[in-house]
Amino acid sequence: MNHWRRKGMNILVIGLCSAAALIALVPLILIFVHLISKGFGSLNLAFFTDLPRPVGEPGGGMANAILGSCVLIGIASLIGFPIGIFGGMYLSEFGKTKFGDTVRFSADMLSGTPSIVIGIFVYALIVLRTKNFSALAGGVALGIMMVPTIMRTTETMLDLVPRMLREGALALGIPYWKTLLAVVFKTARSGIVTGALLAIARVAGETAPLLFTALGNQFWSTSLNEPIAALPLQIFQYASSPFEVWQEQAWAGALVLIGLVFILNVTARIAFRRKG
Repeated sequence: MNHWRRKGMNILVIGLCSAAALIALVPLILIFVHLISKGFGSLNLAFFTDLPRPVGEPGGGMANAILGSCVLIGIASLIGFPIGIFGGMYLSEFGKTKFGDTVRFSADMLSGTPSIVIGIFVYALIVLRTKNFSALAGGVALGIMMVPTIMRTTETMLDLVPRMLREGALALGIPYWKTLLAVVFKTARSGIVTGALLAIARVAGETAPLLFTALGNQFWSTSLNEPIAALPLQIFQYASSPFEVWQEQAWAGALVLIGLVFILNVTARIAFRRKG
């Protein structure tokens, strides 16, 4: 009797866990299916190469928004990568102090801060002072959001490097800074890249901070000190419009955006598994 009871409970628990896992997958699958059904028909070469056109004119695309997103992510990476990586190295190697605990707590708090709050902060810091929305302000906002993810991932990956590698390099007379960069950092490189890709995936779809910083436009941007288009902003604008043509392009833009985020996440997982 006890045997059958244990077997029945085992089957029940496995069934419940499998059902929970399936339920977790259902929303993602439904999102992909809905985006493909709504947006795939509007995807063509012109979508990736043409500028937006006024309502009533055939064609048009989101080329400026796609390029703008790349520019904003590039600026954010220039800010977030060095601060996050070197901050994570500090926390791993020298962060067993009260100051290190404060930095960790601050990074965790920043990670949980709503993106719109970061957007308002950068608006007050840059936009109000320069009296102009700009790509630079948008990149700074996204860069701030990237820092905690990269910092904490870097710290975790460096902590996983065996202590004997450090000790062996130091025993050979290699300077500590060189040991850190050439041995420890190199060993944890794949995991750090994973954290960087996840940080990019996180900020790629952010809209709220860009509303207060980059603003968006309908043409090519030639300066970092002027407003710049971005996929999330264009999607928001088109989805909010009453025009069916723009709404269809918003679905197509959403499909491209979630496809980009999906690719980044898959790449990050592959890099992490290779590291493992």
